[in-house]
Amino acid sequence: MKKRFLYLLLPIVTLVLEILPYGAVLNFMLPSVDGSPAGHFKELYSYFDLMPFGYANYAPLLTAITTCVILMLLLAYLISGKFRIIKITKILLCIGIVLSLCPLLYGVNFFSVVGALITVSMIAELMLIRFTAKASE
Repeated sequence: MKKRFLYLLLPIVTLVLEILPYGAVLNFMLPSVDGSPAGHFKELYSYFDLMPFGYANYAPLLTAITTCVILMLLLAYLISGKFRIIKITKILLCIGIVLSLCPLLYGVNFFSVVGALITVSMIAELMLIRFTAKASE
């Protein structure tokens, strides 16, 4: 039972990183007088903010929702101890990792350091579950 509490640590860290307003990136063009682009600027948002979703950057919000579902599943596993929940969690973690890397499809300018930390924490959670769950089978 005590070992199962460790499973909650990394998803909580991931959730806190997603709540911070430094994860999702939007790049905007600066207006100029003659109509030609004068440059661009970057704005950072929380993964739960709808602004990136409105500008067709769907991955941060979907990653945040996936993290919430993973956290709920791990809480259910903490209570019930059913190994089937861990199998579902592994699949959702893989989906969440892919979703968290999707902003790279737009370019490196759409990926932030906090986004990289979110991806790393999800990979670490997957490795933790994979190696410790095999020992408990």
